[in-house]
Amino acid sequence: MIHIKTAAEIELMRKTCVLAAETLLMVTPYVKPGVTTNHLNDICHDFIIKHAAYPSPLNYRGFPKSICTSVNDEICHGVPSDRKLRNGDIVNLDITTYLNNYHGDTNQTFFVGSPRAQAKKLVEATIEALQKSIEMVRPGAHLGDIGAAIQETVEPKGYSVVREFCGHGIGRSFHEEPQVLHVGRYGEGIELKQGMIFTIEPMIN
Repeated sequence: MIHIKTAAEIELMRKTCVLAAETLLMVTPYVKPGVTTNHLNDICHDFIIKHAAYPSPLNYRGFPKSICTSVNDEICHGVPSDRKLRNGDIVNLDITTYLNNYHGDTNQTFFVGSPRAQAKKLVEATIEALQKSIEMVRPGAHLGDIGAAIQETVEPKGYSVVREFCGHGIGRSFHEEPQVLHVGRYGEGIELKQGMIFTIEPMIN
């Protein structure tokens, strides 16, 4: 069941999403060669706790850390460790905060040091796909429009869309309906309505 948020709920969602975004901005200067993903995790954990919130991933379905750190060919849900980032790596930090009974989810892929040309093109194509898919979101549109826009952006460039993972609704629960597939056809799928809140997280090969 898709939960349509009220204006009051949207305001609470806005606050937790702002905290998630602030956490991402705070940790950005620490993403550099030689830093371990565990260190990035600890910095984010402390920041979130100091702001009277809780890191949503911690202990969620057994996940042992406070953020997800996916390096290079790890698609998502990478577990922070003592692995040191190296020049040329790409790393995605996925940060979700729980504040005032609501979750706020954000992520960003970073270049560590000097990016390789192939990695740079991949990330740029993914960002473009995300922007195009966000442009599809409005009342009366359909979930399929989101996936179609992503495919239309990346496939002509020779990339493929990861189908095993998807975006999701979010609110009082970390993962809610609907599932937001990153493939689709225009005009198909659930009709979008005002008050729906969900993530779009294109993952591209």
